[in-house]
Amino acid sequence: MFDYHPLSARYLTGNVLVSRPPQSKSVTLESSAFDVMTDLRHYDAAVIEPHVSMEFANSYMIQRGVRSLLVLNQDQSLKGIITATDILGEKPLRFIQDRRVRHDEILVSDIMTSLEHLEFFSIEEVQNAKVGHIVASLRDTGRQHILVMENNAVNKPSICGIFSLTQIERQLGVTISSTKVAENFAEIEKMLIAH
Repeated sequence: MFDYHPLSARYLTGNVLVSRPPQSKSVTLESSAFDVMTDLRHYDAAVIEPHVSMEFANSYMIQRGVRSLLVLNQDQSLKGIITATDILGEKPLRFIQDRRVRHDEILVSDIMTSLEHLEFFSIEEVQNAKVGHIVASLRDTGRQHILVMENNAVNKPSICGIFSLTQIERQLGVTISSTKVAENFAEIEKMLIAH
């Protein structure tokens, strides 16, 4: 049996600071794309199963402080993605009208974007990309999120990152319209200078 002894606790006195993580570095359109990518090799992905309710998915997003969830099959392979826009937009209303179901009967699998409709960047392409490239790409596709793919240790395709327009906006300190396609980088830079 182990013999554990109590540690010697002491009382605080004087001027005591609280450690904080370093402030995230300033991000510009010229920053590395990795500065705005959620790297799933270092952070747990926010995931959900396809058979849970859309309402639960919405609550889970709020709880996690995210705007998208990766939808995984039972074998942990990617089935799709569900976003706050999917849940709060027109998709549920159309599904209710088409299927004659109640709002609380809608499942994640009913309104998610399925695997075959998801776009991705290769990790090799991201290695040389700037934040401006990612912003232009998201605007061009009209999407809020795009995945990053690499081949894992056993040479299988694996999602290793995700770009979120909301996160990029937060890091840049501006709102970026995703509905209007950017004509060029000058237009995006003009937006950033205005803020």
